[in-house]
Amino acid sequence: MRRSVEVLLLAALFLFIGNSMLPAQSKKELEKKKQSLQREIDETNRQLRETSKNKKLTTQQVAALKKKIRLRQEMINEITREMNGLENEIGQTSTEITSMETRMRQLKSEYANMVRFAQRNRSSYQRLMFVFSSEDFNQAYKRLIYMRQISEKRRRQAELISGTQKQLSQKKQDLESQMSEKQTLMDNELDQKTELEKDKKEQDKILTGLQQREEKLKKQLAEKQRAKNKLDRALNDLVRKEIESAKKKATASGKKNVTNENVFTLTPEAQKLSSGFSNNRGRLPWPVEKGRISEPFGEHPHPELKGVKVYNNGVDIRSVAGSMARAVFEGEVTGVINIPGANSAVIIRHGEYLSVYSNLETVRVKKGDRVTTKQVIGKVFTDTESGFAELHLEIWKGTQKLNPASWLSGG
Repeated sequence: MRRSVEVLLLAALFLFIGNSMLPAQSKKELEKKKQSLQREIDETNRQLRETSKNKKLTTQQVAALKKKIRLRQEMINEITREMNGLENEIGQTSTEITSMETRMRQLKSEYANMVRFAQRNRSSYQRLMFVFSSEDFNQAYKRLIYMRQISEKRRRQAELISGTQKQLSQKKQDLESQMSEKQTLMDNELDQKTELEKDKKEQDKILTGLQQREEKLKKQLAEKQRAKNKLDRALNDLVRKEIESAKKKATASGKKNVTNENVFTLTPEAQKLSSGFSNNRGRLPWPVEKGRISEPFGEHPHPELKGVKVYNNGVDIRSVAGSMARAVFEGEVTGVINIPGANSAVIIRHGEYLSVYSNLETVRVKKGDRVTTKQVIGKVFTDTESGFAELHLEIWKGTQKLNPASWLSGG
C-alpha cells in the first residue's frame, strides 16, 4: 500500500513537471510576438515624427496612427492572452500547493503514528517481549520482519516528508514569482491602454482636421486625376504613333503579316528583349532603391474620402526624399514627356513591353538612349508637404496596361 502511494505521488510530480514545461514555449512565442509588435510601433512612431515635422495634417499621419492603434490593440490582446495563461498557471500552482499541503499533513500524521509505535517499543526488552509473546514461531518471525519494516518505513517516511517540504517551498516561490509577473503584465497592459487612448484622441484630432479640409482633398484628387488622364492620353498617343511608325518601317523592309500585336517583335533582337522581360515576371528590380507601394493598381477606395473610388493605371511607390528612379529592365528610351501636375515621365521599350516612370523632378536620359537594368534615369519629385518622394510606375504590353506589382521582385 505504501509503495503504491509513493508511486502515485511520483507520477503526480512528473505530471506537474511535464505540465509546467508546456506554457514555457507559449510564453516564449507570446514574448516574441510582443517584441515584434513593439518594433512595429517604434517604426510607426518614427514615421509619425517625420510626417509631423511640417506641422501639417497629412494622410500619412492618419494611416500611421491607424496602424499604431491597430498594433497597440494587438499588443493589449497579446498581454491579455499571456495574463490568461498565467492565471491558469497560478490556479494550477495553487491547487498543487493545497494538494501537497494536504499530503504533507497526511505524511506527518503517518510518521507520528510510526514514532509513537517506536516509542512504545523503544527498548530492546520491549522489542524482544513483543516477539517472544507470539503464539508460535511463524508469528514471531512475522513480528520480527514487521519491526524491521516499521523502522525502514519510518526512515523512508522522513525522507519523503523532507522532499515534499522542499517541493512545497519551491512551489510557493513559483507562486510568488507568477504573482509578481502577473502584476508586471497588469502594469504593462495599463500603460498600453493609456497610450491607446492618447493615440485615439490624436487620431480624432487629425480626422477632425481632415474633415475640415475635405473639399481641398477633393480638389487635389481631381487635379491628380486630370494629371493621370493627361499622362494616359500622352502615352496612348505615343504608343499609337510608335505602332504606326514601326508598321511603316516593317512594311517598307518587306515584312508581311504586320499587325499591332507583332510589330515590336519582328526582329530577333526585339524578340529576345521581349522574352527576357516576360521571363523575369516577379523578379524585376524595384524602380527605386528603397520603397513600398502606397497606391495599388486598378480601382480601389480612396484612403480618406469615404465613398470615393479611384483608378490607377499602375502603382505609386513611396520612397525617401531625394530618391533616384531606375530602369527595371534593359531597353530603349522611346519618349521623355512633361505632364503638368505629374512632372516628367520616361518611357522605356522592352520589345513588346513598355515601362513608364512618371513624377520625375529631373531626367537623366533622352529619347533613343539604350539603358541597362537598374540604370538611373532621373530623380523622383519630393512632395514638400509630406516629405516623401513618390514614383508612378506603369507596365504595358502593347496597349494593355498590366499590374506592375506582379512583375516586381517580392511584389
